[in-house]
Amino acid sequence: MKKPNLIVIYCDDLGYGDLGCYGSDSVKTPNLDKLADEGIRFTNWYSNSPVCSPSRASLLTGRYPARAGVGEILGAKRGTNGLPETEVTLAKALKPAGYRTALYGKWHLGISEETSPNAHGFDEFFGFKAGCVDFYSHIFYWGQGNGVNPLHDLWENETEVWENGRYMTELITERSVEFIKKSKEQEDPFFLFVSYNAPHYPMHAPKEYMDRFAHLPWDRQVMAAMIAAVDDGVGDIVEALKEAGRYEDTVIFFSSDNGPSSESRNWLDGTEDIYYGGSAGIFRGHKASLFEGGIREPAILSWPNGMEGGRVCDEVAAMMDMVPTFLDLAGVDPAEGPLRNVAIDGISLKEMLVEDESSPHQQIFWEYQGQLAVREGNWKLVLNGKLDFERMVPAPVHLSDLSQDPGERTNLADRYPEIVERLSRDVRAWYDEVKA
Repeated sequence: MKKPNLIVIYCDDLGYGDLGCYGSDSVKTPNLDKLADEGIRFTNWYSNSPVCSPSRASLLTGRYPARAGVGEILGAKRGTNGLPETEVTLAKALKPAGYRTALYGKWHLGISEETSPNAHGFDEFFGFKAGCVDFYSHIFYWGQGNGVNPLHDLWENETEVWENGRYMTELITERSVEFIKKSKEQEDPFFLFVSYNAPHYPMHAPKEYMDRFAHLPWDRQVMAAMIAAVDDGVGDIVEALKEAGRYEDTVIFFSSDNGPSSESRNWLDGTEDIYYGGSAGIFRGHKASLFEGGIREPAILSWPNGMEGGRVCDEVAAMMDMVPTFLDLAGVDPAEGPLRNVAIDGISLKEMLVEDESSPHQQIFWEYQGQLAVREGNWKLVLNGKLDFERMVPAPVHLSDLSQDPGERTNLADRYPEIVERLSRDVRAWYDEVKA
């Protein structure tokens, strides 16, 4: 059987409610909506972390962030280490099976050469290694500390390059399309990671995209414009696949690393659960929160030749499932490659996707900066929860029945103490185990 091409398209700080096919009343995303119509749209898909670096570590290793060695947002100073060299990424696991690999866009899993994309299995890398950059100058301005100058952060493999004035979203799309066009002349399969930094701050968008949403208030206008640029990029990627004759045999997975940010650099100085800019839809919480708004993500998967499209999947799944799922779809046995001695936390979703089976997960766990959370069926327990980086919720123990209260507004902890006790014990035992 011919191995499918594999593409991950990942956004940065995109909220559950920020796409047309997820109910946005202001953002227009016709290309992603069409991809969802032709594929599977997930309603219970989770990031393994409410922030970027740990989320990306899970996506690429199939392991919980703490087990993969990346539990926090990584720094940006030159030489900063990141994802340990001993971790096996999806790119590394696919190479023995004949896959060509490329990553264009955001990395954020290490600045040092030893923890760069090339060191982790990507044949080609064009993009930036830190958490965010100015969309036009590609300079990292934030988090450098007192007296440290901002850093230019754009790389072609390990060589620093300059594309001053070019919009980052369009550069990522351009490189991705070029890679796909070259595949027309090549028989071997490929794995392409299209890692957009939109709609993460700074809030930049070209005039043509701003003009599309001139009827919106500025904060919503620029957010919609940034997402529309990504949507156009998805359209260009799909078109390139069709022109190269590779669309039918390509698995495309689209999602975001975590929920929308409430940081002031997003121009979102709101109060409580009311923000302007990115939208978590009906869900409570934002980036850095283990409530649904921080970790439940829009997710779309398409494979025309491999699975029935036009479906909505309500089963629970997470980013860590993509490594075993992609390997399974590609017919690659983890036990025979670089992953043979690695404990993978994710579970292949092939039967769920192809045979329409139930989720393979009984429980999924989270940890971030003192917060713990677990989902089991419709029950969701959050301990020491926050709404974002700063705001704690009043109750340190919050239990929700997501089937009745997906927005986690009603705390059922006092009503079901036995469930609280059991889930608390489970999540604490899990955290002790992954830390070890």
